[in-house]
Amino acid sequence: MQNHFKAVSLSYKKAPLEIRELVSLSEEACKGLLHLLSDYTMATDVLVLSTCNRTEVYYSSEEDLSSDIIKLLGIQKNIANVADYSAYFNLLTQPEEAISHLFHVAMGLDAQVVGDMQIANQVKRAYQWSADENMAGPFLHRLMHTIFFTNKKVVQQTTFRDGAASVSYAAVELINELTADIVEPRVLVIGLGEIGTDVCRNLAKFERGSVRITNRSMEKAEELAHECGLQTTPFSEVGSAIAEADVVLCSIAADQPFITKALIEEQEILSHKFLIDLSVPRSIEASTEDIPGVLLYNVDEIESKASAALEKRKAAIPQVKEIIAESIEEFNDWSKEMMVSPTIHKLKNALEQIRQEEMTRYLKNLNSKEAKAVEMVSRSMMQKIMKLPVLQLKAACKRGEAETLIDVLNDLFNLENQNHPSEKE
Repeated sequence: MQNHFKAVSLSYKKAPLEIRELVSLSEEACKGLLHLLSDYTMATDVLVLSTCNRTEVYYSSEEDLSSDIIKLLGIQKNIANVADYSAYFNLLTQPEEAISHLFHVAMGLDAQVVGDMQIANQVKRAYQWSADENMAGPFLHRLMHTIFFTNKKVVQQTTFRDGAASVSYAAVELINELTADIVEPRVLVIGLGEIGTDVCRNLAKFERGSVRITNRSMEKAEELAHECGLQTTPFSEVGSAIAEADVVLCSIAADQPFITKALIEEQEILSHKFLIDLSVPRSIEASTEDIPGVLLYNVDEIESKASAALEKRKAAIPQVKEIIAESIEEFNDWSKEMMVSPTIHKLKNALEQIRQEEMTRYLKNLNSKEAKAVEMVSRSMMQKIMKLPVLQLKAACKRGEAETLIDVLNDLFNLENQNHPSEKE
C-alpha cells in the first residue's frame, strides 16, 4: 500500500475567529462534506475534523486535492468566494507531515490550551463518521487505532493530561477572576454541549455565588444540575436570566448569534456585565461590547488560565513527542510492510501453484494415508521456504530497499504473469 496521505488544515494559528466560524462544520455538515468528497474526488481514507479551533480534512490520494477540497468546503458552507480564503489554509502534501500533524492534533499538542482533553473525543467522533460513511480504509483504520493507543500511553506514562487545563477550565478560571470583587456573583451558563457541560462540572466548586444553567433540552439541564449541585432556569426565561446575571457564558451551536446587541441594550447595566462566548460560530454578537459596561470574551481571548496544570503539561511535552515519534515509526513500518504485502501473496500463490501441480502428479499413486503425509510435509516445506523471503522483504522495508527486492522476486518467479489458484487454507 503506497502512502499518499495528505491534509488541508485551517486553524487558529493562521485564521482569526471570524474566518474559522465561517468554515466551521456541524456534524451534519461534516458528513455532507464526506459525501461530496466521495462523489466528486477519488480520495480515500478521508477524515473531516471541525472544532472551535480548526477545520481540517485528511485524505489519501496520489494527486494533491487541496484546491478541490477547499472548493467543496465552500459548496458545503455556501461560500461562493471560498478561494479568497485560501491563504488561511495550511496544505500538508507530504505523508510524513500530515501523519505527524494528526498525531499532534489528536494528542492536544496543537490545541490552544495545550493538552485539551476534548480534542481526543472530537477526533474519535470524526473517525466514527468516516467509518459510518465508508470513507475509512485499512490505512486510516490502522492510523486511528495507533493514535488511540498512543493517547492511552500518553495518559498512563506522562503528566500531560493531569489537571484540568482545558478550554472549559480556562473559562472557569476567567469567571473566578472577573467575579473576584463581586460579593455574590450570579453566573448563567447557556447551552450544555460538550464544552458547556464541562464548564458546569468545573463550576460545581464555585461557592462564592450562584450558578444557573439552561438548555433547549431542559431534561439534560436538570440532570446536570442534579449532578453538579447547580440551579436551572427555564429556557423560555433566558432573557430575564441574562439580565440578572453578572457573568453569562454561552456555548450554543447556531448559525446566527443567540445573544444580540439589541437584547443586551434593553437591559439595565449598573456596573459591568461579562459575556463569555465559547461557540464557533459565535453565539454572542460581537457588537455587544460597544455597550457601556459590557465586556465580551471569545474563544481566542480566553488565555491559558490553568497555570499549574498547564505548566505541568508543558514540562511533559518532550516525553509526549518521544512517544509520538515511536508510534509514528511503528506505523510507518506497518505502512511499508503493506507495500510488500501483494508481493508476499503473489510469491505464496506461485509456490502453492507449484506444490499443487506436483501433488496432482504424484498423489494418484498414493493411498489416503500417504497422500495426507505428503500434503502435510509439502505445506510445511512451503512455509519454511517462504519464511526467509518474507523476513528479508520486511527488513528491506525498514531500510527503504523494498522495491529492489520486489523486482528481484518478480523476475525470479515471474510473479507478474502467474495464474494463481485460490488458496485452500
